[in-house]
Amino acid sequence: MPRPTGRVLTLLELLQSGGTRTVAELADRLGVEGRTVRRYVQQLIDLDVPVESVRGRYGGYRLAPGYRLPPLMLSDDEALAVLLGLVAGRRAGLTTTQRTANETASAKIRRVLPQHIARRLDALLDALDFTDQPGEFDAPDAGVLLTLADAVRHRRPVSIRYTDRDGRRSERTLHAYGIVAHAGRWYVTGKDPQVGEDRTFRLDRIADARTLPGSFEVPVGSGPAERVVSGFATADYRHEVILRIHGTVEQIRAHLPAGVAKLEEEEHAAESWLRVELRAERLDWLPPVLAALDRPFVIERPAELRDLLLAFADRLKSRARQA
Repeated sequence: MPRPTGRVLTLLELLQSGGTRTVAELADRLGVEGRTVRRYVQQLIDLDVPVESVRGRYGGYRLAPGYRLPPLMLSDDEALAVLLGLVAGRRAGLTTTQRTANETASAKIRRVLPQHIARRLDALLDALDFTDQPGEFDAPDAGVLLTLADAVRHRRPVSIRYTDRDGRRSERTLHAYGIVAHAGRWYVTGKDPQVGEDRTFRLDRIADARTLPGSFEVPVGSGPAERVVSGFATADYRHEVILRIHGTVEQIRAHLPAGVAKLEEEEHAAESWLRVELRAERLDWLPPVLAALDRPFVIERPAELRDLLLAFADRLKSRARQA
């Protein structure tokens, strides 16, 4: 059910379409009683919207002649929040009708924004990519996000002040390829020209970003989202895990997605065995995952994982006997 604020805005839209609207008609369109319509009208009047009351048999409410909504005034943060919400909604698998409404709303907001904000938001929407359907995301600084988006669009180097997971602070130069929303966080991915390798940085750990003179070429190949996912699968962590699992890609990916593990087919295997590589800070979450796979598997390394798996199996047997 729509919230009262939403109904008040709907009432304003109905009145803006012109003519006099009866209380009964408005109540029917809004799904409320007549006295609630009168309360919503009073709220519009309190907001200095000139709603006139028309008496008589065909009376009701109308807007004063010549009234138009004032220009839409949004700060960078407000415009960013609205358009990112619309983008996320479009990514969430909406129906065709909802998607059309989403796109027209985006176009209307884009049309009334000041040019300098509109250009920066266009750059952001061009630079965005998603690895999956978005959920609740850590909110990055709007200035950092928009600066990085400009750098992506115009292929300009960017300087960032970054704090890594160990609390170390550094200033980096980045050739940013794109901005990616993945697993509840925002990332920027690109090449670090100082080391000549690709890097991925969390946006909520970037304290400041500024564009630098010059330009760069984006390499042909994987898109930003694929780079982020493959980077996570091969990142340096405390444990390197190598498994051989008998099953299909779909069966394995249901429990070990691309952002967690890398899969390779066994070249000389007579049956469907896949080599699985992943890196992890901890191993205690893997035994339940491997059990849930319900497929034959071999642990090549580390030996510690074998011990954890045996201990997990013993706990299951003990609980089964107690049941």
